[in-house]
Amino acid sequence: MNKFKKGIILVLTSFLLASCFNNEYSIKVDTNLESTMVNDNNKVYYEIFVGAFSDANDDGMGDLRGVINRLDYLNDGNPNSGKSLGIQGIWLMPIMRSPSYHKYDVIDYKSIDPKYGTMSDFEELTQTAKNRGVDIIVDLVLNHTSIYHEWFAAAKTAVANNDFSNKYASYYTLVTNETKESGKIYYPFVNNYFYEGNFSDQMPELNMDSQEVRKEIIEIIKFWFDKGVHGFRLDAAKYVFLNDLQKNLEFWNWFMAEVKKIKPDAYVVAENWSSDIQIAPYYESFSNFDFGMSQSGGAVAATAKGYDSVNAYVRYLNNYRNMVSRYNSNAILSPFISNHDMNRAAGYLSVQDHSMHVAANLYIWTYGTPFVYYGEEIGMFGSRGSERTDANRRLKMMWGDNDKVSNPIGSTFTDDRQTNGTVKSQIGKKDSLYNHYKKIIMIRNANPEIGRGTYTPINFEGYYEFGGFLSTYNNSTVGVFHNTGLEKITIDLSKFTNHKFSVIRGFAGKGNATLSGQILTLEPMTSVVLK
Repeated sequence: MNKFKKGIILVLTSFLLASCFNNEYSIKVDTNLESTMVNDNNKVYYEIFVGAFSDANDDGMGDLRGVINRLDYLNDGNPNSGKSLGIQGIWLMPIMRSPSYHKYDVIDYKSIDPKYGTMSDFEELTQTAKNRGVDIIVDLVLNHTSIYHEWFAAAKTAVANNDFSNKYASYYTLVTNETKESGKIYYPFVNNYFYEGNFSDQMPELNMDSQEVRKEIIEIIKFWFDKGVHGFRLDAAKYVFLNDLQKNLEFWNWFMAEVKKIKPDAYVVAENWSSDIQIAPYYESFSNFDFGMSQSGGAVAATAKGYDSVNAYVRYLNNYRNMVSRYNSNAILSPFISNHDMNRAAGYLSVQDHSMHVAANLYIWTYGTPFVYYGEEIGMFGSRGSERTDANRRLKMMWGDNDKVSNPIGSTFTDDRQTNGTVKSQIGKKDSLYNHYKKIIMIRNANPEIGRGTYTPINFEGYYEFGGFLSTYNNSTVGVFHNTGLEKITIDLSKFTNHKFSVIRGFAGKGNATLSGQILTLEPMTSVVLK
């Protein structure tokens, strides 16, 4: 197909992907909200479990075509339209062929699971997203495969025949009774050998010391870059060499060197579910999710609920960033409040008392690349009490239209318990949680200093529920300030910083913000960006 015809098809496709919601509320875009897009990796990403997001063929299973159909909801291609959510990146949870509903046990690294669609669907998705300025990264699960992967079958045949000259005999971590290591989990293989499987007997661990395995990995990343991905989300990065930090770092530095050879501007973010001090060394290789900010006990929720002061939150941001910078001065941090392995944020942050809105302000208006878990922007529930299962954490997106997407196998949470409403019920309401997310993402996009700048914390001594920081990027400085409390605050900023502000660049929350000289008045549970 020539480029001209292909371009016409893409234009027609984009034209046909109109919003399903006719009553959507459009934010009025003035000069303070005009997007200032920077071509880098400091973007707002949106995590999608494809199987539960949107169903295009009415078989109950979410699919890639469903994601394509919902692009107008996520990003309509016009950063100043005021209509779409405005994200600039999408993380697709595993899409490769797999026997499980979650697909973290891969059968074929160079495939699309048929339940999700075709490779052609995926290529259309990456191209259509790219046309809108949206990057796609895919989950890459390298520490283990499925037992149904052809490599595992080939390894079993080789070892059964005592043919250790066969390359597949080195693909997996195999031991005898005498060479088992403490703290690792093993399962019987053949000929008195055992394979390492720290997650499950269905997920044998690859041997990353094998040069043959590393050659396969290079071909896998080449394949996906050719298909249009911008990078990868790496699953369980610390498990590649369990309990061996140095070997893990050596491997991931090798991996990133190969990635950069192929795509120098690639974005790679890893899961290292650990304490901040244990995560920090991995920034030598790539971005990492900031687990210290997430969940009910994390820094964001504690601040939004008033358990910690805003000053303490700002100190946390600054201290963590400084710690990470010792490993990589160009590190991109990745804040989030919930993901597919966690209870959803609306279970511990209330939409009704506005703490959900405050939490969104706190982590979206900060450094790096924030990640929004699908449905977070409408306050989806899931996984409470005894129902804390992975399936209940990955429930179907609540569109409120005729989408036939179903909950995953093993879920027990019912639709009538999703009490915060659907996309359809929120998209036309100015003050809905969805439109709050839309507004704060627009304000972030209009002020590139927020995600990229050098931070200067401000100590607002004597204030518990008010605080903020300066952020400087390309010789331009903004101030980000939060009022997490229930009372209006009027404060003379000149008593705390020598920086002079002249304009409000945006505010979002329960109330209003005004600036008179250096006197800021900020209503309850509201945040503001000043310049």
